[in-house]
Amino acid sequence: MFGGGGMNPRKMKQMMKQMGIDVTELDAEEVVIRTADEELVFSDAQVTRMDAQGQETYQVVGNPESREVGSGAAGAVEAGDDTSEAAGESGIPQDDVELVAMRAGVNEDAAREALEAADGDLAAAVARLE
Repeated sequence: MFGGGGMNPRKMKQMMKQMGIDVTELDAEEVVIRTADEELVFSDAQVTRMDAQGQETYQVVGNPESREVGSGAAGAVEAGDDTSEAAGESGIPQDDVELVAMRAGVNEDAAREALEAADGDLAAAVARLE
């Protein structure tokens, strides 16, 4: 995290709390980072979330397995026929519509419209509806 240089971990935690920084270890099973060319898959990664003044930062530590986009377990789900049926005509996955509808407290039609207006960005769609 920070180069504490031999500082007492308890003291470091206390200082971070005083500065309004909250650090949480997440029990992640798998982390996938998708780029245009490849997927980096971290199995059994150590994931730390740091919340500083409302800005969340995630740190992933581990050895990734590199694979081509669309291959492997995550790619198989995306490339399968089930996804195109669940996405409907708009290309927005039904799971995303349901999530936005639940989070914003609106019906699925309003959630789908917000997602389309936000180009599929979940957070932007929810913010638009709230």
